[in-house]
Amino acid sequence: MMNFIPVFPLSMVVYPGEAMNLHIFEPRYRQLIRECSEAGKPFGIPVVMDNRLRELGTLVEVTEISKTYDDGKMDIRCRGISVFRLMEFIAEVPDKLYSGAIVDYPANDLTARPRLIQKVKDGLLQLHAMLKISKPLPDKGDDLLSYDLAHHMGLPQTAEYELLAHFDERQRLELLRRHLQKALPIVIGMEALKERVKLNGHFRDLSGLGFNIEGTKD
Repeated sequence: MMNFIPVFPLSMVVYPGEAMNLHIFEPRYRQLIRECSEAGKPFGIPVVMDNRLRELGTLVEVTEISKTYDDGKMDIRCRGISVFRLMEFIAEVPDKLYSGAIVDYPANDLTARPRLIQKVKDGLLQLHAMLKISKPLPDKGDDLLSYDLAHHMGLPQTAEYELLAHFDERQRLELLRRHLQKALPIVIGMEALKERVKLNGHFRDLSGLGFNIEGTKD
């Protein structure tokens, strides 16, 4: 199914189900948010990466306009709905300040995988503990998805976008698992390095290896 949506391109990746806060200050996007909020219609956030508009983005709904300032700026709360593919970007929409796009919505497997995601969650908790990060993870029980954990991983934007480009929950979880598989040994190595650095300059109780002066072992 294809349809037209107003769009708000941003250099960020938004996932379905994700809640976020935005400060809206440009006149074109103030108009977009005001109209979408009043009509109860969603808008799209296509991803901008390396100063280039990408093919994928996320449909988003305004859940609350938290504050409107005297100069028209706004603080809003939004929630991601679904991933879209941008078919055509429309830079100028008649009688509007903002841009639009013709998009379609790829079929997306959102089947929860409780056992698989628990493994990813356990690895993420281990990573946070090693980094001394105290950050509560989403608690959705058996309904927890890869999207719910992705922004807690410290993924680079390219990897965040790669996750958006997978339309199967098993594939998304595998991507997160691979990221943890790479990240954990690096953090473990850094922790070992920190401990070695701490020992530098301290008195240490070391045992000799029992070599005589000629270099042969006793």
